[in-house]
Amino acid sequence: MALKQHLAQRLEQRLSPQQIQLMKLLQVPTMELDQRIKQEIEENPALEEGKEEEFDDNQEDYEDDYDDSNEDFDISDYLDDDSADYKTSVSNKSKDDEEKVIPLSSGQSFQERLTEQLHLLDLNDHEFMIADIIIGNLDEAGYLNREIEALVDDLAFSANVMSDEKEVLHILSLIQELDPAGVGARDLQECLLLQIKRKQNGDITRFTALKILENFFEEFTKKHYEKIQQKLEISDEDLRDAVNEIIRLNPKPGGSSKDSAKNIQQIIPDFMVTEFEGKLELTINGRNAPELKVSRDYEQMLRTYSEGGKTSKSDKDAIQFVKQKLDGAKWFIDAIKQRQNTLLTTMQAIMSYQREFFLTGDETNMKPMILKDIAEIVGLDISTISRVANSKYVQTNYGVYSLKYFFSESLSTESGEEVSTREVKKILSDAISAEEKRKPLTDEKLAELLKEKGYNIARRTVAKYREQLNIPVARLRKEL
Repeated sequence: MALKQHLAQRLEQRLSPQQIQLMKLLQVPTMELDQRIKQEIEENPALEEGKEEEFDDNQEDYEDDYDDSNEDFDISDYLDDDSADYKTSVSNKSKDDEEKVIPLSSGQSFQERLTEQLHLLDLNDHEFMIADIIIGNLDEAGYLNREIEALVDDLAFSANVMSDEKEVLHILSLIQELDPAGVGARDLQECLLLQIKRKQNGDITRFTALKILENFFEEFTKKHYEKIQQKLEISDEDLRDAVNEIIRLNPKPGGSSKDSAKNIQQIIPDFMVTEFEGKLELTINGRNAPELKVSRDYEQMLRTYSEGGKTSKSDKDAIQFVKQKLDGAKWFIDAIKQRQNTLLTTMQAIMSYQREFFLTGDETNMKPMILKDIAEIVGLDISTISRVANSKYVQTNYGVYSLKYFFSESLSTESGEEVSTREVKKILSDAISAEEKRKPLTDEKLAELLKEKGYNIARRTVAKYREQLNIPVARLRKEL
């Protein structure tokens, strides 16, 4: 097959390094922006914090008299206050990569706490090895989700420890006596039983709770309280006290230590919307608009190189290095300014669109709004609006809200009016909160209630909204 040459024209859309950098900056929250700026300052010595200085030098002093056919940039582009016409490609590979931060954990895990307690037990080396393997197989909630037979095989093949199911069960029973109570259980019923047995001290209420967990666990999980009451022949008050005792037990004993060591994420609002005499005022967090400038020392360094002889390769490399750092600094400053403008423009559009909500704080005044609506108003792409709404928060007179909170689908009422699905969810949530807990409202009843208010919604749609609100079915909402 012969090789042939041919000319072809095609249209392509490619993202420049500056556009990629801007997109990444748009989606980071305020806390991460601080870290991103500090990282950029550490990596690029040509970037500094502070206000831009006014220079008294004439522009002619910065002109470069260096004319080399191998170099296609003008030194003055980096030394004056005008926008530079960048022509030299800059390697931004590290900037384009996804930044993944590995969190550093602190404190003890519950497995480490259990291992420490093992040393207090009278175990020989063989038994300690079995116990250590069992603890290592516990999940984050503190449960043992592996079969005893599988553990016996693991001990034989992985640790060269010969054992049998009876011995492993004995060691497991010793682990189940350690703190926190309930750890080492193989299912929820065993976990609750381990805890309630440890609390037994002759109390009749806890004894009733123990019998419920032992003999009527399925009825308890399905809240068939009438069956339990009839079989145990106890009063309403005794049943209520026993159920309350069970509810206070910890279904995830391993998670208790995990949650205490978990870092609490602090939310810093990116915007603040205040209302005064019927007028809304929008301000942006100062951290989203930091004062950055290009280092005067690096500009002076570039001028010094341009005024000296530039015949050697080292001089050319030095100029190229300084130029790249100045490029990166100016690009980053421009990206931060673009980020601030994009955030302000987008939030201004959201505030105007949801004006009634920001004035009253009432969810029923929320208008249906999707990403496309805001994108059309501000003249940006939908993906850009999505990045702005990601992990951003606004502080209002009625609390702090995520920007995603204001986006919702529309729903038509019987009168043909378009309303937000969030308004329907608010009515649904209020109706469930006000229901009689002994006889909670079913999805059919909730659909009828919404229909009376003018919202013609099917039962399956009510069920979908209820699940989105993390509200269980009527039977599981029942209380004594």
